[in-house]
Amino acid sequence: MGFTLGLTGSIATGKSTVSKMLSDAGIPIIDADVSARRAVEKGTDGLASIVDFFGSDILLPDGQLDRAKLGSIVFMNEDKREQLNRIVHPFVQQDMLNERKKCFEAGEMMVVFDIPLLFESELANMVDEVLVVWTTEEVELERLMARNNLTKAEALARIQSQIGISKKKAWADFLIDNNGTKEETKRQVDQLLQELSRRGIMKRNNGGE
Repeated sequence: MGFTLGLTGSIATGKSTVSKMLSDAGIPIIDADVSARRAVEKGTDGLASIVDFFGSDILLPDGQLDRAKLGSIVFMNEDKREQLNRIVHPFVQQDMLNERKKCFEAGEMMVVFDIPLLFESELANMVDEVLVVWTTEEVELERLMARNNLTKAEALARIQSQIGISKKKAWADFLIDNNGTKEETKRQVDQLLQELSRRGIMKRNNGGE
């Protein structure tokens, strides 16, 4: 069995940037958001389970999930949001495990599970070690306000809906400090890959470095 690195961070700390760098280095990325979309496509057991609970009103005329309508239902109702997560999470996890199995069967030695809410969803047991991409809370706030055109209050509400980045840092096996330039982040990613290579976790020539 190969090695699974869990990649996470907090909103606007730069996880997607690091995910792309790892992908560019030739490491398969299994994205929880992609699996979540696939798990509720038309004809899936995931979508059928959602319809069983929420009713067929959350379907579009063509039978696809009406994401906007479902979102409006669960956004204002924490109980229904938690129920939706309970329904969907097992299907998402199974999709990710299926993708990982394919990678390992194809000879890959390492995969990355890109899971934004790794700790919030209690999915750390799916990975061998965890990489947290972090910034200071001040940088996180500034970047989120600029990226999503939010007020300070709106941005803080989004940040505070997740576990704080300081806690995530304490739980990490590896850290990427993304407070600086993209070049500085890339250097840290390269150092991480060298460390994993030294441990025999990934092929030294994976990605051509």
